[in-house]
Amino acid sequence: MLLINLLKPHLDFISLIEQSGIVTVLIITVAFFLILLVLGVRKSYKLKAENEKLSKKSNASSTKDNKQYKDFTEGHLYD
Repeated sequence: MLLINLLKPHLDFISLIEQSGIVTVLIITVAFFLILLVLGVRKSYKLKAENEKLSKKSNASSTKDNKQYKDFTEGHLYD
């Protein structure tokens, strides 16, 4: 009984250290995944903007190509 009473204040300190250690690890883990999430969202917006830019460029070039297209079948006889 005397030993338990002597160790009780030390056990509370040890449990406090364990809790703060766990909280620190959890904070670091959450921060890491938040950074990954922010980088992923940023990359998504960049890819979306690049896709729209390429889509506009593709549409512009396809309309230009359609105007320059000449029908080559007029000079040939097909059945």
